[in-house]
Amino acid sequence: MVFQLPDLKFDYNALEPYMDAKTVEIHHDKHHAGYTKKLNAALEKYPDFYKMSIEEILSDLGKIPEDARTGVIKNGGGYYHHNLWWDQFKSGPVNEPKGVLADAIIKKFGSFSDFQEKLNAASTGVFGSGWGWLVKDSGGNLAVISTPNQDSPISDGLVPLLAVDVWEHAYYLKYQNRRADFVEQVWNIIDWDVVGNRFK
Repeated sequence: MVFQLPDLKFDYNALEPYMDAKTVEIHHDKHHAGYTKKLNAALEKYPDFYKMSIEEILSDLGKIPEDARTGVIKNGGGYYHHNLWWDQFKSGPVNEPKGVLADAIIKKFGSFSDFQEKLNAASTGVFGSGWGWLVKDSGGNLAVISTPNQDSPISDGLVPLLAVDVWEHAYYLKYQNRRADFVEQVWNIIDWDVVGNRFK
């Protein structure tokens, strides 16, 4: 089976006022769909990769044939990152993380607000297009990083827990050039149960 575009688990307008319905629609139905289509095209000559998960593929880029590798990095990363992006959101009241994830955040960053500041800075500081991330390493240690374009933390042996998309298509319709405002509003729609399950 080729890779499939996951359905959104909410309506286009469910994340208002923090993320507008038109941005959600275009971002998912055009951009995410485009990455999905181009990933499948990049692997068309190598159908055995369709039997693997996107995590398995991106975790070992060296096994991808050279003529397909760049397309897989760009579009496989875009596909995978957007899967994480949409799945981590919910409408309605949002609480802070709890349990083992909350403990790990306090241990690493000192407080939840200090963690927010670090992820905001990493996300807004991306030059051009890319992502801000909360990740964990193989020892379960947390870190805040950023990656350019669609380069994936999973390719460096890290597990993505929370993604902040700072490609302009993620925010420009509503926020124009105010990336920092957009990043600040993302906190209002995070489903910490999802992020906590990724940590576990």
